[in-house]
Amino acid sequence: MTHHRFSDQMQAFGQWKHDLVKAVQTYQAWLETNHLIQPETELRLFEMVEALENDQMSIAFVAEFARGKTELINTIFFSDYGMRLLPSEPGRTTMCPTELFYDNKTKKNYLKLLPIETRLSEASIQEHKKSASHWTTIILDVASPKHMAEAFKEVVRTKRVSSDEALRLGLFDPLLDADQVNPDGYIDIPKWRHALISFPHPLLLEGLTILDTPGLNALGSEPELTLSMLPNAQAIIFVLSADTGVSKTDMDVWNHHVKALGSDSEHGRIVVLNKVDTLWDELKSDKAIARIIDEQCQAVAKQLTIDKNNVVPVSAQKGLLARVRKDKALEAKSNIKALENILGEDILPKKQLILRQSILAEIGSMIEESRNLVASRLNNINKQIKELKSLSGKNENVIQHLLKKVQADQDVYQASLKSLKTNRKIFSYEYQQLVKILSLTELDKLMTDTRKQMTGTWTTKGLRSAMQNFFDIINKSIDQTTDQSYKTNVLLQTIFRKFNDDHNLADSRPKMFLTNKFKRDIERINLEAEAFRKSPVTAMTEQNFVIKRFFISLVSSVRNTFYVANTEAKNWHKSALSPLFSRLKEHKYQVDKRLESLRNINDSRKTMQQRIIELEVAAEKLNNQLADINMLVETINRPLESFLEDEKTAA
Repeated sequence: MTHHRFSDQMQAFGQWKHDLVKAVQTYQAWLETNHLIQPETELRLFEMVEALENDQMSIAFVAEFARGKTELINTIFFSDYGMRLLPSEPGRTTMCPTELFYDNKTKKNYLKLLPIETRLSEASIQEHKKSASHWTTIILDVASPKHMAEAFKEVVRTKRVSSDEALRLGLFDPLLDADQVNPDGYIDIPKWRHALISFPHPLLLEGLTILDTPGLNALGSEPELTLSMLPNAQAIIFVLSADTGVSKTDMDVWNHHVKALGSDSEHGRIVVLNKVDTLWDELKSDKAIARIIDEQCQAVAKQLTIDKNNVVPVSAQKGLLARVRKDKALEAKSNIKALENILGEDILPKKQLILRQSILAEIGSMIEESRNLVASRLNNINKQIKELKSLSGKNENVIQHLLKKVQADQDVYQASLKSLKTNRKIFSYEYQQLVKILSLTELDKLMTDTRKQMTGTWTTKGLRSAMQNFFDIINKSIDQTTDQSYKTNVLLQTIFRKFNDDHNLADSRPKMFLTNKFKRDIERINLEAEAFRKSPVTAMTEQNFVIKRFFISLVSSVRNTFYVANTEAKNWHKSALSPLFSRLKEHKYQVDKRLESLRNINDSRKTMQQRIIELEVAAEKLNNQLADINMLVETINRPLESFLEDEKTAA
């Protein structure tokens, strides 16, 4: 299979994750060997390894109808099959959101389709994914690209229903879609609500997931796409067509579904100006054509208010043709490699950075604490060696003096332990105030009250008022959460600072509880809720269906955000003060060992040399342990480029 820049980078990314899993497992074994692992720590490391093994790199393709989006997917990812794998011929456009990935759990190759009628149920797409009951499954013959291409045609299927049925499903707006009604009063709608495609393409095996979205109407009618699937993608590729420019519907898609993610640095956004081959003119010189394409890119950038360098002109159709025919000149002219380079050199490193930051946020402080612990042990052992060597030939009074000094250290430990336990009670009180605001019980009560309010009203105004009231309360709760988390974080910093000062330790920083991402998620849901409230379809749709859609898509997203915030707050509370208690435990261990050593020496001077040898052996082991921990940190921070260099060296 031909390797392109993005393919190479994906394989490097996969190797980095594999090495990282091994490093985390080595670290876990080290903690166990040194009796430093706690049940909650063991669980966190196990979950991290599982998350790394199941991690997905998601790229979402977003465009209005007939922009060549699916052809672009075929060109970048599936040209090695020598044909169009996904249906992208004229008139054959993606009708339902389609996810392409490899199912690592079942190891099966399939096309699963969710009927459009499930929009009337209470379950979201995510909930339907957990059950096989409503899905239609087609087993894929991956040895036959023709068989797969034939099976994939199912994603463009439509069905004819009455306009009333389309309205009930939330797929028809009488004001905007009147021209779509056939003379017999019927309308064509997608046959399927969602499609899942699993097969062992090399990039999918490495953890790539591709999301092929339909046009504006489908995006707007399936809020789960914009509330969950698009925000969870590492890159959004927004496709325009050179033969249409930026139309009004293109701008609607951009403003409502793509631009909104721009403030979130975790998401890469690439604008692709497709079908530039329509600008190729045999009567014009290559230089003149390049100038026209450049002017078109400038016009697009100006309309979208982005830098021109962020607009990539390509011809997906010519790129696919070139790769099938092995025509290097045509491939270069299609400019498809420029887009692949951006994916490989910008999006994947950004994904690695996100994953690295997530790992460091989860166990970074734990690793740093382990490193400090080993360094502290090494420092104490070196002090003991120096101390014991200095005692050679000294009288008993000197040893007695040292014994009293070490016993005084034991008293310091007891006082520190008492102080830390008092501070833990104060910290736990502030934490309880935090989780009260995020209470799922209170949220469920608000949801019940809102549903009653919406069911009891007879007017659209009443429905909209109940929706607005729900989000006013949610926004207030998020603001209170931000204020309380700041107060709790300040307290935690104060506890750490006092502990560090009392014990003359290096500045050990606590892990903070941050609410930025939860606030950002709620803001995104707010935008969707506002659009839902103001939509003409909401005013014309049956009340029961409006209530269902509001709760399935919007309220459930809010509850999921609160659930994640609750879970993260609980995990944070459990581990926030652990480094300080570990420090005290280590301090007690070192004091006890030192006391035991001095007592033995006081009883028999013959044990001194033996103890020095034991300590020197222990110091060597600690130096090796420090090297292992540093190797873990090095693996976490290793860039993707280094893996590519390794491959070149090996070759």
